[in-house]
Amino acid sequence: MLATRRLFQLNRSNTIGFIGLGAMGRGMAANLLNKTFANQEGVYAPEKQKPAFVVYDAHTPAVDAFLNQHVRAYAGRDIIPASSPAGVAKLASTIVTMLPSSPQVQEVYLGENGLYDGVEGLEGSERKAETLFVDCTTLEQGVAKEVAEKMGTLGSAMIDAPVSGGVVGAQAGTLSFMVGGPKEAYERAQRFLTLMGARSIYCGGSGNGLAAKICNNLLLGISMAGTAEAMLLGQSLGLAPDLLASILNTSTGKCWASEINNPAPGALPKLKPPADRGYQGGFLSKLMAKDLNLAIAASKTTGTPLPVGGLTTTLYNTLSKHDDFANMDFSSVYEYLRIAQEGAKQTEGGDPFTGGRKQ
Repeated sequence: MLATRRLFQLNRSNTIGFIGLGAMGRGMAANLLNKTFANQEGVYAPEKQKPAFVVYDAHTPAVDAFLNQHVRAYAGRDIIPASSPAGVAKLASTIVTMLPSSPQVQEVYLGENGLYDGVEGLEGSERKAETLFVDCTTLEQGVAKEVAEKMGTLGSAMIDAPVSGGVVGAQAGTLSFMVGGPKEAYERAQRFLTLMGARSIYCGGSGNGLAAKICNNLLLGISMAGTAEAMLLGQSLGLAPDLLASILNTSTGKCWASEINNPAPGALPKLKPPADRGYQGGFLSKLMAKDLNLAIAASKTTGTPLPVGGLTTTLYNTLSKHDDFANMDFSSVYEYLRIAQEGAKQTEGGDPFTGGRKQ
């Protein structure tokens, strides 16, 4: 691995850590690093030592790629790989995490050589109290609350700050953050959130950011599935996709799925959404399935009926079992239903949701 020097000279108070350099995390980390280094006096009080940046990912090639890209651009600056989450906590006072889901958050924060261990090993209560954790993962609300409570026993602050905006927003620095946690911690985190996104909304106590994200993505999944059905039915009745889309988008059926990420190829020729690119890029179907399952789990905990959400979850769970759909944009539900329609026509008595395809 590439690394800059003088670990022992780093000022922990002036160092940012980032854990999770996947599709979302690498763009977020790049914006946080670039804007921190370019505008350091707007982020930190002016000090003799310039800000430093520490990164970690369980997938070593992701770290190597990040360092190869940025170390050359900032020769002489401290951009350092850590060997574990605990290593990040020992070096950085502000740590952002962007992980796949609940198990990874539990492991990174509370597992062996995790962030808890790293902070616990620090000398002095002031160093522990200055530590701020910003978790941008979409995960179970209950797990987020448990982890935040555990980190709080060390005197550290933690917020849940899931995002909306996808990979494009992560790269462009235009994400929206839905934040839950202590108001004071949110106010401390705002200066970092503004470097990764265009907007942050304080939603209340711990777990409330996740509550907002789960509800948003529940509606997003439902509206995408509904738009796919409407577009498929309209074309089956003889309407051109661009004509139908223009009608929907000037009528009461208008929504983000119809206007920005229409699932039918040719519906939005000027925008060229994933549907016009073989459903490549965007928000993967398997990730939508994950988020919908979080909503279903929350509905069981709260006793909230989700009849439409349940059907949508079943649909995306089915998509996520197929490699070809699981790794496509979630608007590929349209293509899945189109294939099902063709299969139902060809197979008398066939399952209209599979079109004769193997499960």
